[in-house]
Amino acid sequence: MKRRTAIIISLLGTGALLAASPFEKVLGHSAAEFESKINIGVQLFTIPKMAEADLKGTLQTLSELGYTEIEFFGPYGFSSEKAIADWENIKPMLGLEKNAFYGYSVKETMALLKTFKLSTPSLHTDLDTLRNNLDKMLDEVAPLEAKYLVLPAIQEQRNSLEDYKKYAEEFNAMGEKMSKYGMKFVYHNHGYEHKTFEGETPMDFLLQNTNEAYVQFELDVFWMQAAGANPVDYLKAYPNRFKLLHLKDAKEPFRFAGDGTTPEEWIQGFPFMSDPGDGVYDIKGIVEQGIKSGVEHFFLERDLTPEPEKTLKNSYEYLSSL
Repeated sequence: MKRRTAIIISLLGTGALLAASPFEKVLGHSAAEFESKINIGVQLFTIPKMAEADLKGTLQTLSELGYTEIEFFGPYGFSSEKAIADWENIKPMLGLEKNAFYGYSVKETMALLKTFKLSTPSLHTDLDTLRNNLDKMLDEVAPLEAKYLVLPAIQEQRNSLEDYKKYAEEFNAMGEKMSKYGMKFVYHNHGYEHKTFEGETPMDFLLQNTNEAYVQFELDVFWMQAAGANPVDYLKAYPNRFKLLHLKDAKEPFRFAGDGTTPEEWIQGFPFMSDPGDGVYDIKGIVEQGIKSGVEHFFLERDLTPEPEKTLKNSYEYLSSL
């Protein structure tokens, strides 16, 4: 984790990562001007500094722009000790001071969301918390009425098909426990799932060996294409398995130098990212197929955008036009 953060800082620079959060230039339209046919949300990893500086103001701005959903990322006060300790090491280097919810309690966060007519259908967490603090997490997040708990990446051993068999079993078990709270486990792809083992692709293996009743998926369109796979093909092949999309574009096609296994390779993709509709990927085609294939939530996630105001405004205008 420490090494990953150091690479982020060195490649992008603290100023680019955490642009200031003035609100006065964000609003160039009212929500009424762009009425969307889909649920458009924001993963707050797009604008972490903005949210930390003023969560209430950020939520108000997002609502006024037309966004209806928020996806938080951890750790949280109820995360495992390891997850919180890891974050304590990282956040000073990122210029951040607070954990998720930014000083607000879960109840206070829910009140803010309701005030601005927002919801949080999903939250990102980590594998250690899912393994060691799942019961506590499920109890704590219940007031948010979230439907999905998302694992954004596997940061442990994944060097064989046998490793993925164990993860599939673990995901099913976690999802079954979540189902008692009306929630489902969600796995978010990061690219390495397309490195084949024994003639099988882990992404397909996880889709085929997890129980749809308990486990769903969040498709990140940038990372899947960085691995050489086609999001539209996966949406067609596995209808009703991808309930959430992470949407960002690319200034030019980006492919991993290797197989997408290491965080170093992920970070190399950051400078290639652009706002949805402002790049070379077929975001329109992906969204259209997503609708046909049962996607419920469409999140803007341009990781640590260097221009928060521009990204928020332009992305909503584009996505709401589809």
